[in-house]
Amino acid sequence: AAYTHTSVGIGDAVKAIEVPVVEVHISNTFSREEFRHQSYISPNAKGVILGFGLKSYDLAIESFIF
Repeated sequence: AAYTHTSVGIGDAVKAIEVPVVEVHISNTFSREEFRHQSYISPNAKGVILGFGLKSYDLAIESFIF
């Protein structure tokens, strides 16, 4: 999770591939520290799911199926 907010390299890797990516966070990052409101991944992701606890992972998987 911390790499979302700190890794330009991972953001560049997501941008360089054609496979869809969904950014997933268990917690609502917008209810946390200000630096967590910035993501290097989301500009190139299919979508972002956050704040639904472990259900967030289920929702991400469903996004690829339906």
